[in-house]
Amino acid sequence: MSTSFAHTAAPTPVSAQAHAPLDRRIVLSGLWVSMLFVFAFVDIFAFWRADVINGALTGTVPQAGFEIGQTFLALITLYILVPSLMVAGSLLLPYRFNRLANLALAGIYALTIVGTMVAETWAYDLIGSGVELVPLAAIVWVALRWR
Repeated sequence: MSTSFAHTAAPTPVSAQAHAPLDRRIVLSGLWVSMLFVFAFVDIFAFWRADVINGALTGTVPQAGFEIGQTFLALITLYILVPSLMVAGSLLLPYRFNRLANLALAGIYALTIVGTMVAETWAYDLIGSGVELVPLAAIVWVALRWR
């Protein structure tokens, strides 16, 4: 039994369509996913910190001093729901609202991330927050150029 093939098909040439730009909706959705992955992992890594674990056990957010209760958790849930829903929203919303939502929300989230970086002293958190700003800036750039 021979393992070689007597006849193999010639490689298909790459068409011009293979290099066509991606649909803006897909790009925007992917950028929101990317930002959320970094966001989630930076928060998960925080649980290796003693001050975060102790804060969770005592019911306070370290450095900020917020009480971890119903209101705090509800607000944090709303905060993370918005970019999570933008993953689908970027794909499904009508053009005009889609573009406006991406511009406004990416800008707002970038400002909140920069705001949390001001008092941060942990390098991993600063690096992660800096990386979160990259897809957010790209969202603004893609949405601005979307005509």
